[in-house]
Amino acid sequence: MQWIASLLFTGFLFAWTFSYAVFFVVACVFLPVRGRFALARLYARSVLAVLRLLCRLDYEVEGEENLPEGAHVALWKHSSAWETIAQFVVGRPQALVLKRELMWLPFFGWGLAQLHSIPINRGAGASAVNQVVGKGIERLRAGLWVLVFPEGTRVAAGETRKYGVSGALLASRAGCKVVPVAHDSGYYWARRGLLKKPGKIRVIIGPPIEAAGRDAREINAEVQAWIESNMAQIKAERNA
Repeated sequence: MQWIASLLFTGFLFAWTFSYAVFFVVACVFLPVRGRFALARLYARSVLAVLRLLCRLDYEVEGEENLPEGAHVALWKHSSAWETIAQFVVGRPQALVLKRELMWLPFFGWGLAQLHSIPINRGAGASAVNQVVGKGIERLRAGLWVLVFPEGTRVAAGETRKYGVSGALLASRAGCKVVPVAHDSGYYWARRGLLKKPGKIRVIIGPPIEAAGRDAREINAEVQAWIESNMAQIKAERNA
């Protein structure tokens, strides 16, 4: 039954995302930036509601009080497609750093552009980092948070990889804070495969980390230590 529910949800997700993207692109012609994010949040809430209904997969958020006022940089663990949807609901309006190929998709990519996303060529090395910093500072000055997946791509549940420096460097240059976010979505919604396991995804928002004037590698190490230690804690409590 869980496989059938997962297939039904996947079909809904593709159909609803395309339909909503068409509507969203047209609506954005008439909406200011905040209105666009409100529509994106509505889309995400609807997807998460259907996920809960069909697959019995819900989520809970801890640490919302750690979100500081103003615009800052959020560094999220990346292990599933779930957080790319949930980020519209968890936290403040934020520009997403993503691979540039997503922007080429009809309607979907155009909608991401309307949300002031920051597309990068992941193989461009230092120039990609510079683009995140330059465009990121523009977004922060406009009052938007910037969300970065420091691992660069989805990693399997229980695994990690080297954290990229762009998000930490952006926060250091912009003089803002870094907010780390840990979650176990990859355990329920794997990076590959259709099966969505029933349960409750746990999202933990960490205390903001001061970044102004600090070395980006030092910030990155602090963020990675916090995220990965909380990932281990979530796993231990889930398996207890």
